Amino acid sequence: MRVLALQAGDLIMDIYNGPEFEVKLKSDESPVTEADEAADAWISAGLRAAFPDVNLVTEEQSDSHSLSGHTFLIVDPLDGTKEFVHRRGDFTVNIAYVVEGVPVRGVVYAPAKRRIFYTDSTGVSVEETGAFDLQTLGLRTRISVAKPDHQGLRVVASKSHRDQATDDYILKYHVSDIKSAGSSLKFCLIATGEADLYPRAGRTMEWDTAAGHAVLNGAGGAVVRFDDLSPLTYGKPGYENPYFIAHAKGVSLKES
Repeated sequence: MRVLALQAGDLIMDIYNGPEFEVKLKSDESPVTEADEAADAWISAGLRAAFPDVNLVTEEQSDSHSLSGHTFLIVDPLDGTKEFVHRRGDFTVNIAYVVEGVPVRGVVYAPAKRRIFYTDSTGVSVEETGAFDLQTLGLRTRISVAKPDHQGLRVVASKSHRDQATDDYILKYHVSDIKSAGSSLKFCLIATGEADLYPRAGRTMEWDTAAGHAVLNGAGGAVVRFDDLSPLTYGKPGYENPYFIAHAKGVSLKES
């Protein structure tokens, strides 16, 4: 999954750094570009060759959205298309493996920021630095959530989808800092100890969250439902998520 994410990132950056690209709207009014489509085709071909017997769900292939089961691969080839379109850099490649509703492996690659996070073979999350060579691994550092300070939590929120419900929920906590970030990077900022809490009171799909969720799990964090604080699971009808809260271990969560 690491190699496919890096290769997809190269395809995305070629388009990002090139001349103007076409932006189309899908049926749900969300944007899609040739970068989304090129990355999706590359990742899908690679995963189907490597895991021919595992269901594959991707954002850009609507026929995959009707698959059923709780064990599958799930891909968002370009998470944060709005950030990509506006050339803000906060976009990621997301690939995850879900087993019985739990994202156990995941890779999140932010090619414009040159940051990659993934779970290793034991489920521990690492951040790799270096040249990002396809054949040779760079320096891998184990990442871990920080111990939260309840007198001053560090909150990360969506850059493009911030809403009043999210702001109202944040007000339930003592907060020392609020930062905005796009795409699944928000999960990774908690996983590395750069933030403590990410509430999301808005629509997301499982391909938006599965890879970041896996990385956060492997760093000692968790993602729970907004309504009852139960673990967020995968393989739901239509692959649509409820509102959720991603957090570091030790954060005393408030009722929504």
